[in-house]
Amino acid sequence: MKKMISRNLAICALCLCATMVSAQDTKVLDGAWSGTLKAGFTSLEVVFHIGHDEAGKATCTMDSPNQGARGIPAEVNHLSADSLAIGCKAINAEYKGKLSGDSIKGTFYQNMMSLPLNLHRIEGGVGKPLRPQLPKEPFPYPTKEVTFTNEADHATLAGTIAYPAGYDQKANKGATAIVMVSGSGQQNRDEEVFEHKPFLVIADHLARHGIATLRYDDRGTAQSVGGEVENATSLDFMRDAQAAVKFLRQQGFKRIGVLGHSEGALIAFMLGALGEPDFIISMGGPGVKGDTILSSQVNKMLELNESPMRVTTKGYIESISSQLNPWLRFFIDYDPARDIASVRCPVMAINGSLDSQVISTLNLPAIQRTLSANPKHLFKEYPGLNHLMQHCKTGSPNEYYEIEETISPEVLKDITDWIQGL
Repeated sequence: MKKMISRNLAICALCLCATMVSAQDTKVLDGAWSGTLKAGFTSLEVVFHIGHDEAGKATCTMDSPNQGARGIPAEVNHLSADSLAIGCKAINAEYKGKLSGDSIKGTFYQNMMSLPLNLHRIEGGVGKPLRPQLPKEPFPYPTKEVTFTNEADHATLAGTIAYPAGYDQKANKGATAIVMVSGSGQQNRDEEVFEHKPFLVIADHLARHGIATLRYDDRGTAQSVGGEVENATSLDFMRDAQAAVKFLRQQGFKRIGVLGHSEGALIAFMLGALGEPDFIISMGGPGVKGDTILSSQVNKMLELNESPMRVTTKGYIESISSQLNPWLRFFIDYDPARDIASVRCPVMAINGSLDSQVISTLNLPAIQRTLSANPKHLFKEYPGLNHLMQHCKTGSPNEYYEIEETISPEVLKDITDWIQGL
């Protein structure tokens, strides 16, 4: 649920705009400089890439590796042989530092706050993190780029169908296919976050085991166009997923499931209440009202950071009342219980025991209690997994980027086995 992540890491937004200014004659500080910014409960790696263009003007870009953000432009306000000042206008921030030995010792300023930020030179900047599960072409199965339309919202969604090896539309009329629905925030078809691509990894695994998938770019993202984005809520995104299910049926698939992660699981249950899917897979899905989700998330983060503070649901919602956009207002008020109770198809609901965003002990039992009985249901909490279904130490979102694993192999196997056993 990236909307909530971004609020918890407000200091880490680093959405910067910039221009370039004249450089000094020296280029002593050219290169990549890295440091760790600690703000409250958050530690964030920051990398400045300092250089000069062909006209001799000083340039700078910034990386925020923990958030998968690279090449963010920054403004060089001052650069000399032993000091620099870099402006971050979009977040009203500035960094000032002075060379001391082989490090730059400085301060990061934002609004009325100042934080120490010491930099050290690194060779070639920060490399791409290792993602050993990322599939590489050529794939042993066919894929097809497709578009489909949510006519009610005038949205055209672009996506990829991954077919099982040897799939034939005429010969495999009863084949199984899955629509994959991402978590909150606009994401591409791979649900790319923190330089992980969970949906691509899942689609690859399922295709290799005889199950087709459709994953698509969220409306207004990548190659998907049209549809309201700024004021859209989960109901709007549900209609996009509904259009995806309809599209797969038009392609000849007869048994169609919906795999939803986080908010995507909430949408899967909405579709289940409408009788759209033949089965549902909920990964880290909410089972209680949105205001409870948010306050429990905040309290979990306080606990992880060994803070004695705790918030009540009412108090927390009142504290953010001035920040409520349509999506958040809907999420806070939405209770999934009615939709979950209306679902009649088989459901696989899974959560990680260390999920700090959708707390497993709060949400998974609620889903299990609310669903109508069905012998094909599967409920499972995975010890030591976080909200992205990665093996982790604490479950904090700060770990997502550093973990090489994209998704637990056990989760991939269990999803496959459960679908094949339906």
